[in-house]
Amino acid sequence: MPQDLSRQHSPIGTLYPVPDTHEAWERYRLSDAQVAFYRANGYLGGVRVLTDNQLEVLRAELERLMKPDHPGRDLFHEYHVNESGQPGRILFHALGAWRIEPSFHDLLWNPAVLVPASQLLGGAIRLWHDQLFCKPPHHGGVVPWHQDYSYWTRTKPPNHLTCWIALDDSTLANGCVHYIPGSHRWRLLPTPEGRVGAPMEAILSVLTEDERHRFKPVPVEVRKGECIFHHGLSLHGSYENNTDTPRRATVVNVFGDGTRSDTNEPLLPGIPVVPQGYPLTGPFFPLLYAPPRASLQRPTHPAQSS
Repeated sequence: MPQDLSRQHSPIGTLYPVPDTHEAWERYRLSDAQVAFYRANGYLGGVRVLTDNQLEVLRAELERLMKPDHPGRDLFHEYHVNESGQPGRILFHALGAWRIEPSFHDLLWNPAVLVPASQLLGGAIRLWHDQLFCKPPHHGGVVPWHQDYSYWTRTKPPNHLTCWIALDDSTLANGCVHYIPGSHRWRLLPTPEGRVGAPMEAILSVLTEDERHRFKPVPVEVRKGECIFHHGLSLHGSYENNTDTPRRATVVNVFGDGTRSDTNEPLLPGIPVVPQGYPLTGPFFPLLYAPPRASLQRPTHPAQSS
């Protein structure tokens, strides 16, 4: 059994260089126009967060992680060789890669992810969990329309942000993510039966007439190494991959520091309980970044405690 890397709450390698000056950190900030777009629409695409070299290292680790006999398999919170509910369609989905492979671990401390995420959430951020989503060539399955927070109601308040990172070019042809602009201002929708394994359009059965009228999907194509940030209530989903190439992605889900548990059950499979009403802290919810103004002094690295 490999070492559980969740015990390490700072980078263990040098794949994602840590800026050594305030100015170097600032270059990762989103522009005012980007922030305004996110506020209006609930998502923001086309943000470059990986270099070509970082991409290749992550892809190599992903190839190992997708093998069911990987020695770290038991460290995943969830591991689904196929979570698709469609016959002949495949959707690989797993949670917990950061515990197993070093470059997925260190991705959580990538400044290109942390600084924009902190901007959009408005302060210090902690890890919720990571994910892998892989659609193979020719028969990649769908991810039905959903709001991420509908899976995360065991936390309060709904102060989550998703960073969806393309490990391949994500296009209309191979099943890119689609969004409903402005849906982050909608109510928390009921979840259709079947959830991830449900039909693509199952969400339509729980929408009001007004919501159906505003249900106008927008595809967000991104290049490999780019990400999409989206709000926890933004309605989104992705279609089949019928192309000759895979559509692979990794996801970093974070929340604003101070978010609390709303259950006395484990928040993720295989981790200790955080009692209801207590803030999410500890080894599985490490502090990833605190903007300088929220710290007594600017640390060498933004996450020196958990």
